[in-house]
Amino acid sequence: MSDHASDFVLQAISFDTLEGWKDDDPSGPFEVMRCCRRQITDVKPYRAGSLGLSSEDLLPLLIAAEDFTPSSPASARGFFETHCRPFLIRRKDGNPGFVTAFYEPEIEVSERPDDVFRFPFYRRPDDLIDLDDGNRPAELDDAYAFGRRHDDGRIGAYPDRRAIDQGFLEGRGLEIAWAKSKVDVFFVHVQGAARLRYRNGRIGRITYAAKAGHPFSAIGKLLIECGEIDRAEISMQSIRAWLARNPERVDEVLWHNRSYIFFREAPSRAIGSRTADPEVGPIAAAKVPLLAGRSLAVDRLIHTFGFPFFIRAESLTHLDQGRPFRRLMLALDTGSAIVGPVRGDIFTGSGYMAGESAGTVRNDADFAILIPNAAAGRFD
Repeated sequence: MSDHASDFVLQAISFDTLEGWKDDDPSGPFEVMRCCRRQITDVKPYRAGSLGLSSEDLLPLLIAAEDFTPSSPASARGFFETHCRPFLIRRKDGNPGFVTAFYEPEIEVSERPDDVFRFPFYRRPDDLIDLDDGNRPAELDDAYAFGRRHDDGRIGAYPDRRAIDQGFLEGRGLEIAWAKSKVDVFFVHVQGAARLRYRNGRIGRITYAAKAGHPFSAIGKLLIECGEIDRAEISMQSIRAWLARNPERVDEVLWHNRSYIFFREAPSRAIGSRTADPEVGPIAAAKVPLLAGRSLAVDRLIHTFGFPFFIRAESLTHLDQGRPFRRLMLALDTGSAIVGPVRGDIFTGSGYMAGESAGTVRNDADFAILIPNAAAGRFD
C-alpha cells in the first residue's frame, strides 16, 4: 500500500464473522459484473487506487461470474465465499465509516429556452483542459484537475459557478437543454447525472463530462454554520425547503459552491439481455450501468472500480423497510465529496422517490472489501 493508504488497515475476517452477511441476497450484481469484465478486457482497465488492487486482481472473480447464475440467495453468497476473502477496513483513528446516498434526478426540460425554461445544462467547453503536473500553473492547487487555456496559450483557473451563471458561456452553443429551476440544475450537478423529460415526451440522459475545477463546497455545511438549518435536520429536502423559503438568497448560497459540472448526452444502455430502457441506471465513472441499491461511489484515489464491498449501517433502516442496511455492493462511481477509505455513496435509483430515499441518508457504517483469493494473500 502507498502512503496515501497509511491512515487505515485491512483486517482479515471470515464470512462467518461478517455481521449481516447471511441476511443479504447478493444475486443482483452478476449482470453488472459481466459489464465490468467487458469494460476491463475490451475497452480499458480501471485505474488502480492506492490500496494496490488492480483490474487484473479483479478479473478472476469477473471471469467466474460470466457463467454463474445464482439459484438462491445462499448460492449467490456461496459464489462470493468461494472466490473472495473479506477484509474489514478500519481507520487508524478509530472513527467509523460513513455513507450518504445519491440518485438520478428526472428533470422536465426544453430543447429551446423561453421565459419558463431558462437554466441550461452545458456541454464541456473547448477551452477547458485537463491539468496534470506538467501543465498546472503554480498558482493552482494540486486538487485542480481542470483549467482554462486562453487564446494566447496561457493556462489558468476556469471561471466558477457565479461567472458561468452570470453568462460566461452564453452564445457558444454548449447548451444541451434548459430547465425551469436553477436549484434543480444545481442538484443535478451534485448528483452528476439526470434523466431529462422533454416536453414532447422524449426521455434523454446526461452524465458527467468534466468540471470547472474549483473545489466542491457543501452548501448544507454553509447553512449549518450560518445557523439556518440545525445539523441534525440537514438533508437534501431541508436544503431545498430553505432555498424555496429564501429565494432572494439562492444565488448567494449556490455560488458558495464554486464547482461547476459539465455534461454529455448519454444513450440508454442495457444490462445483459435487457433492451435499452430508462429503468436501467445511468452510466457512471466505471462506464457500466448503475444498479439501484447495489452500486457504491467510493474514493477512487484509494479504491478500484468493480470491487465488491459489504456495507453494514445499523442506523440506516428506511432503505430496507425498517431493517438495518446490510448489502453487498459494487464500487462503480466516485464523487468529489467521497473522500477516505470508509466513505461511500449509495445509488438509490432514478426519479422522485429515489431522491426522497437518498436525501436523508447520513449514517455511520462498517466497510468490508471482498478481495479475490489470489490477491487476498498480499493483505494478510
